[in-house]
Amino acid sequence: MMDWTDRHCRVFHRAITREALLYTEMVTAPAIVHGDRDRLLGFDPVEHPVALQLGGADPTQLARATKIAAEYGYDEINLNCGCPSDRVQSGAFGAVLMETPDLVADCVAAMMSASPVEVTVKCRIGVDDQVPAEILPRFLETVSAGGVRRFSIHARKAWLQGLSPKENRDIPPLDYPLVFEMKKAFPELHISINGGITTLDQAEEMLAGGLDGVMIGRAAYQTPFDALSEVDERLFGAGPGPTAAEVIERMRPYIAAHLEAGGRLHQITRHMLGLFAGKPGARGWRRVLSEGASKDGAGLQLLDQALEQVDEARFQTV
Repeated sequence: MMDWTDRHCRVFHRAITREALLYTEMVTAPAIVHGDRDRLLGFDPVEHPVALQLGGADPTQLARATKIAAEYGYDEINLNCGCPSDRVQSGAFGAVLMETPDLVADCVAAMMSASPVEVTVKCRIGVDDQVPAEILPRFLETVSAGGVRRFSIHARKAWLQGLSPKENRDIPPLDYPLVFEMKKAFPELHISINGGITTLDQAEEMLAGGLDGVMIGRAAYQTPFDALSEVDERLFGAGPGPTAAEVIERMRPYIAAHLEAGGRLHQITRHMLGLFAGKPGARGWRRVLSEGASKDGAGLQLLDQALEQVDEARFQTV
């Protein structure tokens, strides 16, 4: 979800669901230790509950990054052991860490010693020629011995050789049954499932089957209203979620403040293009925002013009 789930995206998603745990883009430990911390770690309080996703493979550096990040108020700090990009492979972290569970255990132990914020792990079921049914239990056993109690498992292998990061999201077959087996084998662990889940019906099925959580990635970005608007009511027992129009109203003060501070409209609205996906007027909504939001002076008036496309389309279908 690099370049997708930035702080503006998370505020938008929070306008749709009050309860779901949101995750940041992956930020590397060296960047936090040596870089612009406010830019990398700053977030709006409205985003809570929010988890920081960390990348790295050096226990000492990860501990330093965790200590720094905890001071920003994150609700969880997640070590990414699942990303297959070339960048993380060259740095020997991300999915590469599936090959070194002992190192991961050292990393999470160091992170936990640096901060009281809960440390969690996101992983794959294996990489390359590893046999998932053999390697995944050992990975969970070894890493949980380091103190981690919550794992999010992407139910696909990552092929570090031969497939691009994009292909690694679709081509390796999903193995949901293996994740269910891990929950039975490690009942004391909180295990969430990730990969290929696009609807709340699927999520409810996974939870009914005994898993503790469901992570939805691309669907939450591409079709955010369909994926998230009923989460609070169906999964958390809260009241009905907002309408799409109410989501826009919730975003207006945030957008206005961003513009007042010198930001540009498209930095926020690029994440909102899928709000009406599959609905009458969705194409017009996307067109108005895509063509106009990056122009100088674009503001809330353009948002109104985009919304008119949806209202007009709805009226025409009556």
